[in-house]
Amino acid sequence: MAVITPELLPYEKIRDDLFHPLSGGGRAYWITLLTALSVVILGGVAWSIQIRNGMGVTGLNRPVFWGFYIVNFVFWIGISHAGTLISAILRLTDATWRKPVTRAAEAITVFCLMIGGMFPIIHLGRSWRFYWLIPYPNARLLWPNFRSPLLWDLTAILTYLTGSLIYLYLPLIPDMAQLAEHNVPWRRKLYRALSLGWTGSDREWQALERAIKLMSCIILAVAISVHTVVAWDFAMSIAPMWHSTIFGPYFVVGAIFSGIAALLLVLGVLRRALGLDLYLTKHHFNNLSKLLLLMSLLWFYFTFAEYQTTWYGNEPNEMAVFVSKIRGPYSPFFWAMVFCNFIVPFILLGIRRLRNISTAMISSVCVLIGMWLERYLIVAPTLGNPRMIAASGVYAPTWVEISITAATFAGMIVLYLLFSKLFPIISVWEFKPHPVEED
Repeated sequence: MAVITPELLPYEKIRDDLFHPLSGGGRAYWITLLTALSVVILGGVAWSIQIRNGMGVTGLNRPVFWGFYIVNFVFWIGISHAGTLISAILRLTDATWRKPVTRAAEAITVFCLMIGGMFPIIHLGRSWRFYWLIPYPNARLLWPNFRSPLLWDLTAILTYLTGSLIYLYLPLIPDMAQLAEHNVPWRRKLYRALSLGWTGSDREWQALERAIKLMSCIILAVAISVHTVVAWDFAMSIAPMWHSTIFGPYFVVGAIFSGIAALLLVLGVLRRALGLDLYLTKHHFNNLSKLLLLMSLLWFYFTFAEYQTTWYGNEPNEMAVFVSKIRGPYSPFFWAMVFCNFIVPFILLGIRRLRNISTAMISSVCVLIGMWLERYLIVAPTLGNPRMIAASGVYAPTWVEISITAATFAGMIVLYLLFSKLFPIISVWEFKPHPVEED
């Protein structure tokens, strides 16, 4: 029996299938959206309490001045690498199986950057002073400290977000030009404005293809540099187990690892919720699962190298942090991280008979949990065991931090639900050359 693929279907059938999820919304959709919005509102209330009462409502204290907020910042910025790196590499290599994957990946990048970029502002305490991070002279002609990693983060994230928005928007233009002719009035106006008068001429197609290729090259360099800058927030200090030259590539590998896991999870949910079985096939999940397995092995190598170097050096301050992770108070989190990031994907994805869509989803969830734990284990144990032993302390998050953290995950769900109802989650025009041209 021949396998039906999208390439064998009439273009009108593909367009109807992929535009259909934009109309209406079932009961499950609205329940999920309202539930996620409720969690977001709870996080907003918690943040307002923090702004009114100060950072004392959090668990941050001497010497642990970084907690859940910085952990979440690094985690979300890491996941954002899913779209740019995967999509850009697949576009540059002209991989034919990328068509149903790229837009979902690019949307993840934009949403994760929007969420992750908020955490430095939340962490400031006086959030209304966020503009002090912007490099411009104030009334006293004082400039921000260009040696501060906070300024690096702001510059890198704004550059990355701007590039990612452009990279997401460009491939949307042909689809929005089609939607401008087939929707209710308010949608027609929206799509007509966003399509920028697209007519589908040969000149426009050539310009669009050149622009996408150019942005693919630019966004690759920006994506790698951004998470390297985030790694420098830690590595530029002399804190135990932070001052390491391996942190740059270590963070980039972890970012790609968590990004692929997030993409697999999102694609699995979209496949089931929107009935995209014909477009998101086992082939796509198999390829992404292999990538996830490869990154799991790379992550294990970097982690092993980092911890082995610390153990072999046997420097007392470094070993205090090392012991707290391996067999101390943080050991349950450490071994859970190893289990989720290496053992689960190595078994479920490394054994060919076990590798399928379900095991890919399970592995992705485990990897996301494990990578969040890895970020937590980078921050809390080191700050809790500084070089001055008398200044050691224990960090315990409060309900305010937990609520804001939960709100960010709910916010990701809200953004994706709204995006999937406004724009086709799979690029329609890529299944047919010049789909809007008239014969």
